[in-house]
Order: sequence, then C-alpha cells, then structure tokens
Amino acid sequence: MEARARNRLHTAPPPRVIEIGDVTAGIAVPERGGVRFFSSERDFDPLDGLVFASVEKAAKAARDRFAARRALRRHAASPRLDPVRADAAFDIHRTAYGR
Repeated sequence: MEARARNRLHTAPPPRVIEIGDVTAGIAVPERGGVRFFSSERDFDPLDGLVFASVEKAAKAARDRFAARRALRRHAASPRLDPVRADAAFDIHRTAYGR
C-alpha cells in the first residue's frame, strides 16, 4: 500500500474534459510543466498539442477560440432574402418598367 502511494501514476491528477456549453472542445492531460490540450473538434485544432500552465488556462484558450469562431461565422453569414410566396401575383411589366 505504501509503495502504491509513492507511485506517481496514482498521485497525478486525471485528464480533464473541457466543454464549452454543449461542445466538447477537447481534453487536458497533465504532464510535467502543465497540461497538454488534445482537441476533439476541428474548431479547436489550432490548440491541439499545446501545453498550458493549468487546466483553467487551457479552458480559457478554448473559450476564446470558440468565441472568435462564433463571431467569425456570424459576420460571414449572408443576409437572408425575403421569400417570395408561390401564390403572389407577379407582373413583369410593372416590376421592370414601374407601371
């Protein structure tokens, strides 16, 4: 029992899953000097393999990445066109020539 308590494998903190809302960003695996981030979704691939000082710092980097990607998607979304009803009367002369 004493030997087991001295074993570093039994005293190291476990890997932690990092979630942003309902999105699993990846896992933070403890190693010497901090935690290594392994992404589980493409949006977080730029963080894959990076070592952070703590799980909290890895989670903050994932949140920042998520917010930046979300803002980028919102900005890149094209404006929606108003749908035309199928039963709407359409007069080409009135539309084209203002009559």
